[in-house]
Amino acid sequence: MDIEQLVSIFEIFDSWEDRYRQIIELGKNLEPLEEKFKVADFKVHGCTSQVWLIFEFQDSGDQRLMHFVADSDAHIVRGLIAILLMLFSDKSPEAIVNFDPAETFARLGLDKHLSPMRSNGLHSMVKRMKALAASAQAQEK
Repeated sequence: MDIEQLVSIFEIFDSWEDRYRQIIELGKNLEPLEEKFKVADFKVHGCTSQVWLIFEFQDSGDQRLMHFVADSDAHIVRGLIAILLMLFSDKSPEAIVNFDPAETFARLGLDKHLSPMRSNGLHSMVKRMKALAASAQAQEK
């Protein structure tokens, strides 16, 4: 599923309860994160729930793309991770650094319907992904 398909699905639902269920379903399909990465070095700070995030480079022709894998101990957060992976994973460091997800969050209604704590956690995950991408971008120069 891509982000446009998710937006279309969200438009079908009348209630946020249904949308939350859809977000939780997305989280059930996350790529597994090995237990060895669920340590402090890979933890995303600023999230109420525990979130761990790693990446690896994948070569795509002449570009190196960042493939993210993440997990959380909270079902709704796992779903939010799935949304972020749709937006940021398998992109170049430059594309990640330059992408602003605010419009997509608004289209999904996340900007208005997440609790302040969940919203802070979502933005902490975005900040971490962008920081990793900026570091990767700096090393390529």
